[in-house]
Amino acid sequence: MDTRTTLDAEVVGRLRLAVGRLARRLRLDGDRGLPPLQLSTLVTIELHGPLRLGELAQREAVAAPTMSRVLAALDERGAVERRPDPGDARSTLVSVSRAGLDIIATVRSERTASLTRRLDRLDAGQRGAILAALPALEALVAEEVER
Repeated sequence: MDTRTTLDAEVVGRLRLAVGRLARRLRLDGDRGLPPLQLSTLVTIELHGPLRLGELAQREAVAAPTMSRVLAALDERGAVERRPDPGDARSTLVSVSRAGLDIIATVRSERTASLTRRLDRLDAGQRGAILAALPALEALVAEEVER
C-alpha cells in the first residue's frame, strides 16, 4: 500500500467517525422525543408534500407497512394531516400540520443552537478550517439531496 492510499484510508476513517459522531450528537440534542424516521418523514413531507403513503415510503426507503406505522404515530401527535387525494379516490395525501411545522422548527432551532455551542468551543483557526471545508462537505452530499 502506498503512502497516499494509507493517508486516504486514515482520512476517510477519521472523517467518517467525526461526521457520524457529530450527526448522532446533534440528533440527540434536538430529537423532541421523535424517533429519527418520524422526524425524517416530517421533513420529507414538508419538502415534497403533500404525498401519498407509497410515495413517502419510497422516499424514506421503507416498506409501506412501516410508513403506515410512522404516519399513525405522527397522526397521534397531531403532526400530520390527511385528506382525500383528488386524483385518486382510493388514496389519501399526507401533509404537515401546523403542529408538525412547529416540531420541525423547534428541532432545527435546537440543533442549530447545539452546533453553535460546539463551534464556539473551537479557536478561530479551527472555525476557519471548517468554513473552508464547507464546499467540499456540501459536494459530498449534493447527489443525495435529490432523493
